[in-house]
Amino acid sequence: MTSKLANKLKALRAREGLTQAELAARVGVTRKTINTVENRVFVPSTILALKLAAALSVPVEDIFSLEPSGEG
Repeated sequence: MTSKLANKLKALRAREGLTQAELAARVGVTRKTINTVENRVFVPSTILALKLAAALSVPVEDIFSLEPSGEG
């Protein structure tokens, strides 16, 4: 079975009142990287996922989850 990575990054970022640029600065990436993660274009590395979780003060599981496909 194939799974996709779902994320709540945009909602959690907005809840904290952060722009993409502000969150990017906190974790040391570009605003475009945050945008591509939010839009599920780019799957972040484990290190980036952990940095995002720390910057938002949430467990990484609150941001990312597996979304099972309909196959299998």
